[in-house]
Amino acid sequence: MTQYRMVRVYTLEGESPIDKILRFLHDDEKLIGVTLIRAIAGYGDSGQLHTTSLLSLSLQLPLIIEFFDEEERIMDVIPKLREKFHLRHIVSWPIEVDSPPI
Repeated sequence: MTQYRMVRVYTLEGESPIDKILRFLHDDEKLIGVTLIRAIAGYGDSGQLHTTSLLSLSLQLPLIIEFFDEEERIMDVIPKLREKFHLRHIVSWPIEVDSPPI
């Protein structure tokens, strides 16, 4: 049975080259799928709250890059992401896939 792994990368708008990261995951690593989620509020190790309101739109909102693939591929991709893009907040966990991608 094939083992799969889910990954989440936490960053902020303007802090990481999102377009380059997505191209790397798509073009170079050819992962099954990647989703970019833009949060409306959050805070990290600095404790500074990043949020938006109707009056002003923050350019420092939290972003989550989420993807999954076979465990071996993911374990190969994570160190590349850290090295190439200097990403610090990456978490992953094993998942069960009901209908494995073709």
